Amino acid sequence: MLDLGISKLVLIGVVGLVVLGPERLPKVTRVLGALIGRAQRYVRDVKEEVSKDMDLLELKKMGQAANDQLNDVQQNIAQTWQDTTQEPPAAQPYQARTPNFDVQAVRAGRHHWGAKIGRVPQWYKRAHRIPSKLSSDAARMKKHRKSAAHTRKAAPSFFH
Repeated sequence: MLDLGISKLVLIGVVGLVVLGPERLPKVTRVLGALIGRAQRYVRDVKEEVSKDMDLLELKKMGQAANDQLNDVQQNIAQTWQDTTQEPPAAQPYQARTPNFDVQAVRAGRHHWGAKIGRVPQWYKRAHRIPSKLSSDAARMKKHRKSAAHTRKAAPSFFH
């Protein structure tokens, strides 16, 4: 651009003073300053528009790339869906065994015998101190209050 230093500005001012004269020089400098200000605003506006357009183009490219990736994912999903619906299953799916209940066992009350096999035996629970019976919160509190009752001191009564 233009390299305007102090010395060059002083030279331009002296030449303008000689050529224009002292009466018209202030008016011309004001007009010249206004024109330079307009030119600077115009250049700034053009730069802003160009940068906005470049940003808009970058956003459009990013949006297009995202749409392409989304389309690829949709095609992959559709292809996978077609592959799974057209191919026969490779192995039989897991089927849960249904127990054969004997009518005599049901009448005798032994029909749940198979379910009891999976439970933890009572002797194991006793040996490892696993609670075998569930109690409510109130029952547990009552049980522990009995043992801790002697440690608490009663509050002095007004009547005693």
